[in-house]
Amino acid sequence: MNPRISVIIPAFNAAATIAEAVRAVMSQPLPEDEWEFIVVDDGSSDVTAELAKAGGAHVLCLGKNQGVSSARNAGVAKSRAPWVAFTDADCIPSRRWLPLLLAAAESADRSTLGFAGRTLGFNSQTPAARFMDLIGALDAEQYMRHEAFPWAPSCNLVYRRSDLLEVGGFDPALRHYETPDLHMRLTRRFGGSLKLVPGALVLHRHRASWGELWRQQRNYGVGYAYFLNRYADRWPWSFHSELKAWMKLMKLALAACAWQGERGLVRRGLLVKHLSQHLGFASTFYKLRKHQVSVKESFRA
Repeated sequence: MNPRISVIIPAFNAAATIAEAVRAVMSQPLPEDEWEFIVVDDGSSDVTAELAKAGGAHVLCLGKNQGVSSARNAGVAKSRAPWVAFTDADCIPSRRWLPLLLAAAESADRSTLGFAGRTLGFNSQTPAARFMDLIGALDAEQYMRHEAFPWAPSCNLVYRRSDLLEVGGFDPALRHYETPDLHMRLTRRFGGSLKLVPGALVLHRHRASWGELWRQQRNYGVGYAYFLNRYADRWPWSFHSELKAWMKLMKLALAACAWQGERGLVRRGLLVKHLSQHLGFASTFYKLRKHQVSVKESFRA
């Protein structure tokens, strides 16, 4: 008998966190024949695979590091259940995370494309991590309300396996913003929307230092550039958009200097977040556009 739901965790050099993640998933109160758990080791050079296997997960080892999209796709291909739940190697799902997601999924009709739970940080001892907590950095409900492209973070997300296979899964060419891209393709193909399962809680380790947060958010900016370039027909970027972005950054810089306490922390954090994202975005987006213009001109010549 095939399982009812598959849990997939992509992992790369995650020895520091994978054992705790595996332990949390393995403690889900479902009969063992009703679900399966796959950790995809994405070419780690540490003992990630050994720790995951020792914890009870089925481990699929990729020969070399291929990126999180390829790792998730490999897990989906290996899975056997009609529903696939994703979380990450630096996350800890709550006790009833999987039963709640499964109950919601199995009661859904085709108007529901997938499900997302809530994600909170649990390492908020440092200013950078505390900032991410204060702004609800991984709050699915916040992303699902996005007017232009609603989506939800892949650390707490469920889709139909058949849908994922039909659209080709996550795009391996994207190292960041791969989840909004996937949801865009799923929506265009099947229609429907995401639904929130509030009780399906996942705890996530935010970046602990401002430097780590800067690098993460800059990478997100790069990913957003590829995403926006891919869907430029829906969201054209202009000089006016660029000017508005820099004006917003200037306002954040002034506000960061004026406030103290948690309010000041949020404004300083937003400055770091948006500045790093926009630098990553701008440096990539205009290279992509310049390349497209040069290709068009070469065809005209």
